[in-house]
Amino acid sequence: QVQVVESGGGLVQPGGSLRLSCAASGSLFSTITMGWYRQTPGKERELIARITSGGSTNYADSVKGRFTISRDNAKRVVYLQMNSLKPEDTAVYYCNARTVWDYWGQGTQVTVSS
Repeated sequence: QVQVVESGGGLVQPGGSLRLSCAASGSLFSTITMGWYRQTPGKERELIARITSGGSTNYADSVKGRFTISRDNAKRVVYLQMNSLKPEDTAVYYCNARTVWDYWGQGTQVTVSS
């Protein structure tokens, strides 16, 4: 079983930056594909960034070039660096650990507004 806990959300002005963190439990962290998703009211949760155990990454077109996902296996943490934030990035952001099952955190709110 894997537990994940997100942190780092908050209120930021358009054009600003935030860094989200996801702390994960379990000795197999380095072998797990980790992802960041986001969800707004009335919409499905969408994948925005993913990083494999080997460090390969992929991004949704909407965040490509602005967001960067990274991982620190020694600390069992995954990061999402978000730059050039836009109001449409406002959402609850969720961390995901994918093994045979999907494990989710409780989410962290990101609000981009002036």
